[in-house]
Amino acid sequence: MLLLLMAAGVPLSFATWQALLNNFAIESAAFTGAEIGVLQSLREVPGFLAFAVVFVLLIMREQTLALISLSLLGIGVALTGFFPTVIGLYCTTVLMSVGFHYYETIQSSLALQWIDKERAPQTFGRLIAVGSFTGLVAYGMVWLAFEFLDLEYRTTYLVAGGLTTAIALVAWLAFPRYPEKVLQHRKIILRRRYWLYYGLTFLSGARRQIFMVFAGFLLVERFGFGVDEIALLFLANGVISVFLAPKIGRLIHRWGERRALVFEYVGLCTVFTAYAFVSSAEVAAVLYVIDHMFFALAIAIKTYFQKIADPADIASTAAVGFTINHIAAVIIPVSFGLLWLVSPAAVFLAGAAMSCASAALAMLVPLKPAPGSETVLVPAVEPV
Repeated sequence: MLLLLMAAGVPLSFATWQALLNNFAIESAAFTGAEIGVLQSLREVPGFLAFAVVFVLLIMREQTLALISLSLLGIGVALTGFFPTVIGLYCTTVLMSVGFHYYETIQSSLALQWIDKERAPQTFGRLIAVGSFTGLVAYGMVWLAFEFLDLEYRTTYLVAGGLTTAIALVAWLAFPRYPEKVLQHRKIILRRRYWLYYGLTFLSGARRQIFMVFAGFLLVERFGFGVDEIALLFLANGVISVFLAPKIGRLIHRWGERRALVFEYVGLCTVFTAYAFVSSAEVAAVLYVIDHMFFALAIAIKTYFQKIADPADIASTAAVGFTINHIAAVIIPVSFGLLWLVSPAAVFLAGAAMSCASAALAMLVPLKPAPGSETVLVPAVEPV
């Protein structure tokens, strides 16, 4: 219940921030592709520094850090509308991002520790579904705020951030402090036998940035989508995820991680290639929805790691994995933002190439991952 409550709190603020970002940045702060690239790179710096979580855990428990991080996310979003300038938006984005990325790191760790392996895919699917449902609430509020209530950006951001902060307070007061099942390492852990997990995580972060940063920017800049239209697209994504994510969890449990990941990456390669040549606003909107649907299959990377990991490595490796995920995420938005000025198509074709590389790596995942059988390249041996 605590995991579900916290999962519900994140989208109320982050989904609102995301839905309004491109319009707010262009209309209020006169952003171009270069500035949006810099902002998104700054947003990913806390994710790149997620390895520092293991040092923070020397002075506080994971559950406590998760709730503090959730509060920072809410506060950062609540302040966004008060600073409609380039520098102001950079600063509130970094504050929001510290909360978001540290929460996501700890949430993954707690879920992997608290949920047994057999139920993990279904549980992650439910967490995504709950987040999608509250994301629907957020997108609905954005659509109503701008279509009927004529609210300004400042008020909308303030309400969304305040709701997330309130949920963090309820989670702090209403739930006990749960003991750790396995004492986690309080140091950075890098193991050779996790190399495939690291590779899949790295490419996942690179691809996701192209979607997060440039797919929505394409809709606003090239096709002139307004706040209400972007909010409706997000609503569509949320409705689909509420019903689809639990089914995807069950599908991963039935198919196995390798088949699920290969299916995801082949689909994403097709979608990114289509982005590069799309000339219709309607087709671009459909691609945006399909793109979002595929990302739920990334649950399979987490469950693959859970099956091969030493239980004491989970917190540290979740933090290291988040850092690896964000190495490309720090570089790609600003560098590809400059590439965008020359050729938007090249940005999406690069995403297609990354998806193909991910599919090749996914073929190395064993049908039955386990410690000592982390890839198809080695026989089952004792873990190293």
